[in-house]
Amino acid sequence: MNSKTVVETIAQRLKELRKLRGWSLDTTSKKTGVSKAMLGQIERGESSPTIGTLWKISSGLESSFSSFLSEEAEKGMPTVAFPEDPAMQIQTIFPYSSTTRIEVFEVILFDDHEQQSSAHQLEVIEHVIVIEGSMELFFDGTWHALSAGERVRFYADQQHAYRALGSKVVFHNIISYPQAEVSTNQKTFV
Repeated sequence: MNSKTVVETIAQRLKELRKLRGWSLDTTSKKTGVSKAMLGQIERGESSPTIGTLWKISSGLESSFSSFLSEEAEKGMPTVAFPEDPAMQIQTIFPYSSTTRIEVFEVILFDDHEQQSSAHQLEVIEHVIVIEGSMELFFDGTWHALSAGERVRFYADQQHAYRALGSKVVFHNIISYPQAEVSTNQKTFV
C-alpha cells in the first residue's frame, strides 16, 4: 500500500480546499498571508510548511488545522514531526468534528523552543492543559507561566505563542471553533 508523507497529505489538502473555494493561488495568498510562491511549492510537495505557516493557511482557508493532518491521525501515526520545526511535535488526539466544533492535539516542545502563532479565525478559543513540564503562553500581550496540571483558556484570534521552560513540555491543546453563521455567506470549517 502506498503511504503518503505528511508533506504529500498537506499538499493534497491545500489543493482540495483552494479548488473547493474556487480560489487562485493569488487569492489564496491574499487570504492566508502566505506568498503565492510558497503556496505553489507546498501544493507541489516541494516544500514542507512550518507549523506557523500551516496555521496561517488553515486560518485563511477557514479550515481546521487537523484537516491537514487527518490522514495521519486515521493511520494511527503517534506523532507528526514537521521537518521545518524539529523542536515541536504534534499528535492529533481528536480531529475536527462539525458536531462538537473542536479538535484536540497533544503538543511537545523541546529545549526552550518558542513557537509563535498568528491569529486564528475570529472567536476561535484555545484551551491549554499542561501534562508534563513547564511552559509560558503568550496572549493578551502578556506571558503566562504554566506547570504540569495547570490550564488556561484564551481567544486565539490574536497573536499568541508557546514557550517550553526547560528540555521538554507536553500539553494538550483543545481548539474550539465558533458556530457557523446562518446566512448565504455561511462560514464552514472543514
